[in-house]
Amino acid sequence: MSDIKHYDIIQSPVITEKATMGSEYDQVTFKVAKAASKPAIKAAVEALFGVKVKAVNTLVTKGKVKRFRGITGRRPDVKKAIVTLEEGQSIDVTSGV
Repeated sequence: MSDIKHYDIIQSPVITEKATMGSEYDQVTFKVAKAASKPAIKAAVEALFGVKVKAVNTLVTKGKVKRFRGITGRRPDVKKAIVTLEEGQSIDVTSGV
């Protein structure tokens, strides 16, 4: 039952050029649930991937207003977590969980 909770917190890895540059500093970026706290994110990453987490930084990216055929819409807000791992630890985000 706790695994279901962890999978609800960690939604997907963020694979962008800027996010992959963090791998030089033992950092991995995830898209997480909006209600997730830093201790919950740390516990989920340690349980799912079997690594030790040093720090968790979070940010909320506000959704943009976009137009499609004259109709105004808004993209959803996204919460990201930048997880710093202990020395020597690594996560391969391309392989999946």
